[in-house]
Amino acid sequence: MLLNGGCRNGLGTPPPTGKETYGRCSTIVFAVMDAAAAAWMSVLIMLGGANAAEHENGRRICAKIHLSSSVVPIGSPINATCVIHADCFGGAAQNAGVQWRLGEQVLPAVISGSDGNTTVYRTEILSFNQKSAVLTCCIRGSPNQIVAGVQIQAGYPPTAPRNLSCQTNLSFPETLTCKWELSLPDTGLPTNYSLHTHLWDLKRESVYEIPPGVRNFTIPRSGFVFFADMEIYVKALNVLGEAESDRLTLEPVGSAKFDQPEITELQSWSLGCLRVSWKFYKDQYWISEYVSLEVRLKTRTNGVWVQRPILNQVLPKRPVYQHGLLHGTQYVAQIRVRYQQGPWSDWSESQSAFTFETVPTGILKSWLKVIGDPTGKQLDMLLFWKPSERFRANGRNLSYVASLLKESSRKGKLCATTWNYCTFQIPRKAKKVYLSARNAAGQSSPTSVRIYHPKAGDAMLDLSASTADDGSLLVSWKNMMSPTLLDYVVEWRPLLNSDLSLVHFETVGRNLSRLAITGGFEPYKPYGIWVYPRFKDGVGPPVTVKAYSLQKAPSDVPKMRIKKNWLYHVELTWDEIPLEHQNGIIQSYKLFYWDETEKTHAVTGDLQERKVVLTGLKSSSVYSAVLMVSTQGGSRNGSTVHFDIKEMDPVFSLVIALGLLTVLCVVVIFGVKICYSKNNRLKKHVWPDIPDPANSSIKSWTSKSTQDLRASVDFEDPNPIYLSHLSFLEIPQKPNKDQVSAWLNNTEEDTSDLGESICGSPLIHDFSSSNGDAVPYATVIFPAQNPQYLRSESTQPLLLESEDTPSPKCYQNVDISEGPECFFGPCEPEEESNMVAVEWEEFPFLRALAMNDTQ
Repeated sequence: MLLNGGCRNGLGTPPPTGKETYGRCSTIVFAVMDAAAAAWMSVLIMLGGANAAEHENGRRICAKIHLSSSVVPIGSPINATCVIHADCFGGAAQNAGVQWRLGEQVLPAVISGSDGNTTVYRTEILSFNQKSAVLTCCIRGSPNQIVAGVQIQAGYPPTAPRNLSCQTNLSFPETLTCKWELSLPDTGLPTNYSLHTHLWDLKRESVYEIPPGVRNFTIPRSGFVFFADMEIYVKALNVLGEAESDRLTLEPVGSAKFDQPEITELQSWSLGCLRVSWKFYKDQYWISEYVSLEVRLKTRTNGVWVQRPILNQVLPKRPVYQHGLLHGTQYVAQIRVRYQQGPWSDWSESQSAFTFETVPTGILKSWLKVIGDPTGKQLDMLLFWKPSERFRANGRNLSYVASLLKESSRKGKLCATTWNYCTFQIPRKAKKVYLSARNAAGQSSPTSVRIYHPKAGDAMLDLSASTADDGSLLVSWKNMMSPTLLDYVVEWRPLLNSDLSLVHFETVGRNLSRLAITGGFEPYKPYGIWVYPRFKDGVGPPVTVKAYSLQKAPSDVPKMRIKKNWLYHVELTWDEIPLEHQNGIIQSYKLFYWDETEKTHAVTGDLQERKVVLTGLKSSSVYSAVLMVSTQGGSRNGSTVHFDIKEMDPVFSLVIALGLLTVLCVVVIFGVKICYSKNNRLKKHVWPDIPDPANSSIKSWTSKSTQDLRASVDFEDPNPIYLSHLSFLEIPQKPNKDQVSAWLNNTEEDTSDLGESICGSPLIHDFSSSNGDAVPYATVIFPAQNPQYLRSESTQPLLLESEDTPSPKCYQNVDISEGPECFFGPCEPEEESNMVAVEWEEFPFLRALAMNDTQ
């Protein structure tokens, strides 16, 4: 690739030497390189040297380019002329013409004059916008012949440097360093910078040359005086012009940045006042002028620096005082100094001190709740507190006292501690407790804390906690619409630490339903949040939620185990992840399992029971399973568990069948044994017993229900004054209708419920058919005073007709006072005085007996 369209000499090769005459019409060839502009400069120098040499030898110059300036501002127009001697080229210029080239650009050439020996060709560049380019004059041909050339440069005149500033260094060696900035745009031309100083008192000027590319300069100690004004400015100069920066007038010591001072002592001076003693660094001990001093303070607990008003006209080594501080508070102080309007020194090292103590002031925020049994005479209480915005400790070694009495005394003291909580017992009837703070100067006024007893009711709903961008937690709940609602108490603490000093609380108004809580939440750690509604008559039940400020995948995944493995089914279970390894709220358990075919199935496990049942499995297959546990912050997979499904063994199936058959047989045998067992205690649990009249006691019958009586051969003999065992065992023949009617007509009260007759009574089976299968029986009792009888009815037959048991004889009248008891069979006649008089009309049942006797 050749420059300028490939201008060549007649042989197509570059000239053999670097010195040729234009009369020989040599063409210079250059390869395009990174330093093309420098190469063209070499061409021009060579051409100029050749022309000069020829001129020195008396030869004429064949061609020359004239410009108004070879260095111009960017965008300026340029007029150029090329003067060519005709006899140098044998009239080639007149015949072929002349062509101008600006780099790769072809420019028109105009003949502006000719005198026969020389011809002048002119061209015009309307706006030169390149930083550098080569303008050449060529004779047309194939190839073109370069007869003259010149390099043109363009740029900007220098702009004034700005932001000139100087700073004095008072440490050894003392210097004055000045800095400045260059304005845009860049000149694009070589520019020289120099720093000028003028000492007015000494009437001395100094100029310091600045190396290229440097924008600062340090003036040595000999070039300035500390307490004498001097003028400083920076000058920029290039071929297109010069410019100066604004002139800076200063006193070198006034622009000095002092080394950081030192606080020699910080001490309490009076109530709310600290005295600060200070001095300069050792290299500035000689300074005795007034300076400005600034103090900044912070409390040890707050940690935020507070700038105090600047103190002007302060002499070195003189102490300063800081007023209006909190009492009994530890402060940390730093200072810095400057001279006049010079730069501030760096802050000094910190010093700390306590102000004088006074009695604590302000109130304490509190949260009191009942723990344990709320119905006892003594209530267990847990009290938390924290300082309000207006509370001031005003001292060190702060402690707190809770008391039942408003006045400070040992009698009502409940607890005294340096913590932010305490537990104590109070009587159930107590209404208030009093909380106060105490330091070495005294005890504060007590803060009244009302006692709210637990109140039954529905808990609040829809409690939730979400994470905010700044790491805080936003707690929201559903507002309760109750006219007795006072406010809400939000309590939170870390769940992995049971220390009560880490419990925080905040009171929220009744009309609010959300709270943003902060307090240094640790990421990936669980926190418990409780919200209590507080009413006029007590505290409602709380609702709680677990929350994380930041979540991630669990640190551990529980190991699965096979709980059940039966035909085509497998139940897998796992333990709960320890709370310290959860790193978030567990969202799901997902089980992935596959067999030899590598086809993967996914099943979601139960969050509460932590189990999953796999169904439809293939027998004689080996399965692999992996449990994945997920939180909002990520998921983690556990280890792989392998299990197989086997077909049931025929022998095992037979064993199971035999076992079931054996159990069934045992049940049947046990049932049969119960049915035929003679153990009354066992039988009475299966069906109720029916009393046997032959073995019953009238005394027991009159005192208890027959349902509760149990037949027993071990009953004692009846009491002599109670006559029992009157049973009707004979079933008489069927009487005629006249006998039945006569008996019915003579009966004063209805005794149809007696059923069959007694000892040959005319009552027969047909007559008692209205009672179904009931066979009545009765016991006649003869007490010493009032004779009476008891009748009863039972579906249990006393004696069947088919039985061979002989019927007893008819019941005989019994003398209670003397004589033998004759229950069955005939008795010897007794004296009439010894017989019991019986009113038959009052006992129709006994009258039936008498009728039977007559027959």
